[in-house]
Formats: sequence, C-alpha cells, structure tokens
Amino acid sequence: MIDPQRLKRLLQRLIDIYSPSGKEEDILSYLKGFLKRKGIDVHMQDVDENRHNLIVAPRGVDIQLALIGHVDTVTAYDLDHYMFSENGDEISGLGAADMKGGCSAMIEAFLSLYEDTNNQNLPFALCLVVGEEETGDGAAQLMKEYRFPWALIGEPTDLVPCFQSYGYIESQINTVGKRQHASLAGRRKNPVESLLGGLLRFTNHLELKRPELIYNIRDLFTPPAGFSVPEYCEAWIDIHLPSEAPIGEIITEIEEVVSSRQTDPTEIDVRFRTETIDAGYDLPEKGPMKEILKRIFAKHKIPWKTNSFRSHSDANQIFSSGTKPILLGPGQLEKAHAQDESVPFQQVVKAAEIYCDFMKKILQ
Repeated sequence: MIDPQRLKRLLQRLIDIYSPSGKEEDILSYLKGFLKRKGIDVHMQDVDENRHNLIVAPRGVDIQLALIGHVDTVTAYDLDHYMFSENGDEISGLGAADMKGGCSAMIEAFLSLYEDTNNQNLPFALCLVVGEEETGDGAAQLMKEYRFPWALIGEPTDLVPCFQSYGYIESQINTVGKRQHASLAGRRKNPVESLLGGLLRFTNHLELKRPELIYNIRDLFTPPAGFSVPEYCEAWIDIHLPSEAPIGEIITEIEEVVSSRQTDPTEIDVRFRTETIDAGYDLPEKGPMKEILKRIFAKHKIPWKTNSFRSHSDANQIFSSGTKPILLGPGQLEKAHAQDESVPFQQVVKAAEIYCDFMKKILQ
C-alpha cells in the first residue's frame, strides 16, 4: 500500500536538498541511505568522478519495466527561498514539479511493491539519474550499461500519459567583428546589431514558415567593452519540434536564414553551429502496455486521454537507445523552471498508486 505520509516526508526532504545539475552529490547520498535503510540494494553507476546514478535492478532478472527519474534541478532563483512549503494541497519548492514529485512517487511505488512482495528479484528497475537539466549525461551513461523494453518517466505531464515526445535542437549563433571605438559603431561593423538582425530573420522565418515549432532565444551575451564596439556577440537558440518534423531540413533552413545577408555586405563574420540534436518519437498507442495503463486509469476513475510531451527530456535519449518510454508524472510542465514551481500533493500520491498498480499488473 502507498503510504502518503512517508511519501510527503520524502518529497519534502528531496525539495529541501539543493541539487542543481552538476551538484547532485548531497541528494544522491541521501537517497542511497534512504533506500539501503529500507533493505533495498542500490548500485552506484559512475557518471563522472564526483557524480553517479542510483540504480536498483536485480542482476540476472529479465527487466520488463524501468521507472526513471532525474534528481537534478535548474539553479534556484533565490537561494533563500527555494525550499519546501505547503499551502493546502499544493506543494511548492524548486523541483517540486520537475521532477522531485515524480521521483518521490516512483520511489514510494517501488518501495511499496517491495514491501508487499518481500522480493528483491522483481522484473523492475528504479533508476535515479543526474544531469537531465543540462547535458543529459546521467541518462546517456544509464543506457550504455542497461537495456529495458519499456520505461515510465515521471516528467510533469499532469498525469496524462505521453506516448509521443517533441524533438529538440540547440544551436549557437556567434557574430565576430573587431573591437573599436564606440564612435565608429554602425550596422556594418557591430556584431551585436548583426546578431540581432539574424535573430529577427530567424523568428520571422519560423513564424511564417514553421509555426508548429516552439523556439526560445536565451543567453544573449557580449563581453564587457566599455565605450567600445564589442568584438563579438553570441546567443543560444532552443527549438522544440513535433516528432514528424524534418530535423535536418530545419537546421539547414535556420543556418541559411541566420547567415544570409539581406542588405549590403558587412564586416562581421557570422558563425552558426548546432550543439544538440535529439529526435522526437511517436510510439504506437496500442499493445499490452497501453491496455494495462488504460485499465489502471479506469480503476482510479481518471478520464483516459493521451498527449505529446512538448519538451526535451531524457526520454529522447532513452528512446534512441532502444527503450520505449512513456512520460507520465504529477505536476504541469508550465510550472517547471518557474519561480512559483509547485505540484498538487494528491497528484503525487495518485502517480505513486498508478506506478505501483502498473508493476503489479505486469506481474499478473
């Protein structure tokens, strides 16, 4: 049976432990001790010299399903106000939705099933990984060593199963010129103005030709130049795109649009590179796993509907490694990375019940 009080204590502890990407050591140490105190064997899979994934997976057992969650968060807006707070049913704090709520539900579900069966050799894995908010190095390392036919990933989907996920492109635009006195500034000589022009062409192109894409311009940067024209300017672009979108064609379009000269030639060198390409995926909504999940939703009197996950996540890498991931977790994507991040606690409890029931149905 799911223990809501134990689940809330765990969620509070996880939120209160600050764990931005690259600094997950404290939360990993806590979770390792928590699971071991419950009698569960934990394998530490090295990701780098300081960080590791926590894996619970019996050796010599044919794993049928993995519960996968990331324990890292984005950096805090305010280090004095990122911790757990509660207002009625709403739990607030950094990572509440993305995805310490999902991780807590997965741990509670796994622990509950273990206690009910008193069996460590169940055909399930619990994988708590690092680095999702930045490089995805935890998931990449996980899939080098393990293979699972199916995975449940507890990203915030508002408890709506997602059999599809958007793809992701991350690119950098860099304009390079020559540092000189500010009185000599002009469109033909200023890397900032050249970059802004490229970004304007980029946004116009996507809005007119590719309205289905979701783009974000971030980290617009120029070095401190004083009363001078800066020698370079750079920006990063995130693009989320439906699974059927032609990634290669879109990347070529963007590079051509950003680098094109719409007016007189300038003295600025425009450099474009793509750092990350992760294809989306679309799992067929049929077969035994979907039917099991559908019956569980009926049991809990939750209306059945599915959706496409509109963000990049570890699911993209996990799918490309041969595992079929279903994204399903408490909380809303709109709350993730937000200053007022929160999750309804009853959704966290319901997620734990769904995860536990899913594993029990597979055992039958």
